Amino acid sequence: MQQETLTRGLKNRHVQLMAIGGAIGTGLFLGAGKTIQLTGPSILLAYIITGVVLFLIMRALGELLLSNLQYHSFVDFVRDYLGNMAAFITGWTYWFCWISIAMADITAVGLYTQFWFPNVPQWMPGLIALVILLIMNLATVKLFGEMEFWFALIKVVAILALIVVGLYMIFKGFTTDQGPASFTNLWSHGGWFPNGLHGFIISFQMVVFAFVGMELVGLTAGETENPEKVIPRAINQIPIRVLLFYVGALLIIMSIYPWNAIVPTESPFVQVFAAVGIAAAAGIVNFVVLTSAASACNSAIFSTSRMVFSMAKDRNAPESFARLNNRKVPSNALFFSTIVILIAIVLNYIMPEGVFTLITSVSTVCFIFVWGIMVICHLRYRRTQPELASRSRFKLPLYPFSNVLILAFLAFVLVVLALAEDTRVALFVTPVWFILVAGIYLLKKRNLSNSRQ
Repeated sequence: MQQETLTRGLKNRHVQLMAIGGAIGTGLFLGAGKTIQLTGPSILLAYIITGVVLFLIMRALGELLLSNLQYHSFVDFVRDYLGNMAAFITGWTYWFCWISIAMADITAVGLYTQFWFPNVPQWMPGLIALVILLIMNLATVKLFGEMEFWFALIKVVAILALIVVGLYMIFKGFTTDQGPASFTNLWSHGGWFPNGLHGFIISFQMVVFAFVGMELVGLTAGETENPEKVIPRAINQIPIRVLLFYVGALLIIMSIYPWNAIVPTESPFVQVFAAVGIAAAAGIVNFVVLTSAASACNSAIFSTSRMVFSMAKDRNAPESFARLNNRKVPSNALFFSTIVILIAIVLNYIMPEGVFTLITSVSTVCFIFVWGIMVICHLRYRRTQPELASRSRFKLPLYPFSNVLILAFLAFVLVVLALAEDTRVALFVTPVWFILVAGIYLLKKRNLSNSRQ
């Protein structure tokens, strides 16, 4: 089979904003209210701890990708260090992760659009958005990068606006219906851990899900101009982004409103903007979360197509998926992933909303698996390639302590998922996925062996 290669069309600004976009989920805009109610001010500590662990995961990923510039995705190094079966399971699991997220987000696009157009059928905006995203992804990888750049910029501007408005309210002593805005609101309503250790621990399931997608930067390696310079810069800025966008935004929100006065069913962003008299606050935040959902779906179309392309090159997917169009885009892989995502439009008719909660919970467990595999590959790389590792200019700090710390944290999150009723089911359903994928691989291997005899 002729080996076709992806074009390096992503510029530095595309990758930097994609890294920021990957670090800011819809959960921050819509789900923060519920998280704050469950945890209180200690949610800030949960974000800092998770941010540090995700930064270490990204450093391990970055070191592996830059150890061999022929790696186009992490499946390439999984194959090298853990074998073809592990690469097959990891690649298709990551594909499933993003497909399920895309299904949830394409449904969300329909729901958010109904805010302005309540009479439009829920499936229609999702279908229109999916077709537009497919067309733009088929064009060039540079156009994908351009879309993600602007999607991420909208989220960044919204959060910076919240922080600036919030600081103005705090330093001016602005009074809301819950009293004056002040940093003292952080500790004067039951302390930092008002719901005890249990509330703090439970928060990690939501916090971890908020960071899902940050590893997308690792899939851009094969299509990035000057990856040796761009990828380290994007990864090294993760701590700053976590502190500014997550910790900064939530700190401001809980300083303006005491944590126990924030309405869990409403976006805290809407509450803050409405408090300063911005009448269109709800509409502005709805626009931001709409673009955030479209951004997540855009990322899903990109990442799943590149994963299928990479798998096809290793003969773990049909060979036709390894073909590129004349613009060096894996069009067959793009069509395949988009058709599967299209099932979400049909599911809007026949499946209740609870199914999506289950799918995204299973997806979270699968992401934890993928992150764990990356870290295990890094351990294998350091042990089996000491000479190559010694030449690396982008090493994972504190190896091997960092690897053990990451794996212990991921195991801790799985235990936390078992504590909550709505996510516990995912722990029982997910093994079915792994058994299914492993079975398909073994069947494929047996058929290949029989055909050679």
